Amino acid sequence: MTAIPAGRVTARLPGQTAEAHVLSDLVNLLANGHSGVLATVISTDRSVPRHAGSKMLITDDGRRIGSIGGGEMEARVAAEADACLAEGTPRLLDYQLVDPGDGDPGVCGGRATILMEPHMPPSMILVIGYGHIGRAVTDLAHWLGYRVVATDDRPGTLDDPTAADLVVVGPVSEAVEQVDLTPRDHAVVVTRNTDLDVESLVCLLTTNVGSIGVMGSARRWETTHQRLRELGTTSDDLGRITSPIGLDLGAENPEEIAVSVMAQIVARDRSTAN
Repeated sequence: MTAIPAGRVTARLPGQTAEAHVLSDLVNLLANGHSGVLATVISTDRSVPRHAGSKMLITDDGRRIGSIGGGEMEARVAAEADACLAEGTPRLLDYQLVDPGDGDPGVCGGRATILMEPHMPPSMILVIGYGHIGRAVTDLAHWLGYRVVATDDRPGTLDDPTAADLVVVGPVSEAVEQVDLTPRDHAVVVTRNTDLDVESLVCLLTTNVGSIGVMGSARRWETTHQRLRELGTTSDDLGRITSPIGLDLGAENPEEIAVSVMAQIVARDRSTAN
């Protein structure tokens, strides 16, 4: 979960091609929770600065790794990266390199077609409360390919090996400070009492997390809901919370409950993607 520092890329291994090096950096970028656009020259005609197969990675903080030829053409490709990431769909760019006076990005005399592919890391699931259900949700979420952050305020709770990518022992606020929750991410609140539910929700509602689900009975949610109201939580913010979390599968044990929770999250992700 540690971010790649700005301006740093991984060292190229002996014998590694420039293109393979770019792909290695893409893997590292995604593993650290960042996004990027991979630009690849897929076809050329006549004289061009780089051959087909040349690659450049544009990271979500604007760095360029590798090259597809430099100059104005490369600058134009990099400028397209933000829109490509925002749309989340590939795009083809066609450049004539003949007459800058006519708007071309070069004078090489050829033509290049470039494929831009957006790559985003898996969604993150923040599991708050690492009891039996929290552990089961963490295990299943990891198995499904999500990045998982697990947190609990009880010392020793997270000492055993866990499938989480990051564990934070302490108040929820410490976990939220260590991750960047986006609209693609999810929070699963499975704590041991309403006090912790309220503390967690007040903190989560200050973030951009896409979904917030709370475990518990209708009576428990009534108590939590009332306390949030007393703290000044708006109706819009309360509408961001789902309780009880999970699809109604008649689940009883922690593993079954984890299936119901993750089924709801997967359904939300698929509906959003479509």
